Amino acid sequence: MLLNFLRPIAALAALAGLGAYATLMLRGPQGLSALSEKHREIRSIEDQNADLQRDIETKKARIDRLKHDTSAQELEIRKRLKMQRPGDTQFVLPQQESAQ
Repeated sequence: MLLNFLRPIAALAALAGLGAYATLMLRGPQGLSALSEKHREIRSIEDQNADLQRDIETKKARIDRLKHDTSAQELEIRKRLKMQRPGDTQFVLPQQESAQ
């Protein structure tokens, strides 16, 4: 008779203990707030990764264009070496001093 009475009480106590443990784990330092912070961090890193991937694709396209387009090659060379074609005129403007 006593055993029949203690079984449901023990089951309720176990469920209450399990519920308290789950509550502490979900609200603790490694609970739901930490999980949402990790998700925000993952999204941020994925955005950075997408930006870097776009930069890589842009640079690959530029390299391909420089490999195959002679006019792009010539323009890049003239720009880097500050050279000009015969007959071109170069204008040098004086630098403006900033007003104080």
